[in-house]
Amino acid sequence: MSASISHPPNPVSIFEGLNSYQKSAALKAAIELDVFTAIARGSRSADTIAQAVSASSRGVRILCDYLVINNYLSKNGGEYSLPPDSAMFLNRDSHAYLGSVAGFLLDERVIAPFLNLADVVRNGTTSLPGEGTVSNDNPVWVTFAQQMAPLMFPAATEMADLLAGDKEMRVLDIAAGHGLFGILLAQRNPKAHITALDWPNVLAVANANAQKFGVADRHSLLPGSAFETEFGGPYDLVLVTNFFHHFDQPTCEKLLRKIRAALAPGGRCAALDFVPNDDRVSPPIPAAFAMTMLGTTPTGDAYTFAEYQAMFQKAGYASCEQHPLQKGPETVIIGKA
Repeated sequence: MSASISHPPNPVSIFEGLNSYQKSAALKAAIELDVFTAIARGSRSADTIAQAVSASSRGVRILCDYLVINNYLSKNGGEYSLPPDSAMFLNRDSHAYLGSVAGFLLDERVIAPFLNLADVVRNGTTSLPGEGTVSNDNPVWVTFAQQMAPLMFPAATEMADLLAGDKEMRVLDIAAGHGLFGILLAQRNPKAHITALDWPNVLAVANANAQKFGVADRHSLLPGSAFETEFGGPYDLVLVTNFFHHFDQPTCEKLLRKIRAALAPGGRCAALDFVPNDDRVSPPIPAAFAMTMLGTTPTGDAYTFAEYQAMFQKAGYASCEQHPLQKGPETVIIGKA
């Protein structure tokens, strides 16, 4: 029997895809209303949840049923409960709460290009004004620094374990954002001194986090653009986390050469990024990230490891190796001077 007869065409996946916006909207609404926290605190029926979150019973019932359908809630009779992922990451009382990330991922400035994606595809570049999200001192990165830190914490922890060591170390953290990548490295290595580079308003967030994590005495600020500001140095390690994907390869190579010039002999440049396989369709999350770059940047992309190897080599690095994270979809790429 042929595959076409065994699996006849079915439009269900197309219907589901076209309605997927409701899934993100429902999750965002539940986070904003604190539905997950209300359930964790003991409100289990639609009426009691509605009372706890100051919403209508009808609205809460329909929202919660929809969240059950999409596996964000469980339901037994008329009572709702939290599956493990929701209990860990969507209950505001959890130490691993991630609800704040909705504020950035669904920010109107981020999702606007995807409302008219056909135009973006026709033009091959973002429909956002100017240089899109990479325009100078774009305020969207303050939102990123404030709201995305919880999602980045596991990756920052794993990266610190990989890179920190125990020797004296001068570290430059480019596009530091919330600062966690440098801050957690400084926590691991009490002999490390971090210089965080970003726009001034973003660095205010990183500075507050450095104080919160007790490393402010070894955390300096360098305001400005990664492409225009003098780095100083020499540095033993330069961190470039979730940054290269915003630009085309020649621009990345230019920055890599600038970083190479600021490294001490034997120093390392450690990038964190979404790295798809050569087929560019797997693994799903790193491969799909190219779409985010199409929508929000003029020339950004998700680069394969082979492309990273070529960029590091052209920029004068002696070697380049990759370390896929164990607890996330990203990869650490380390170039050695």
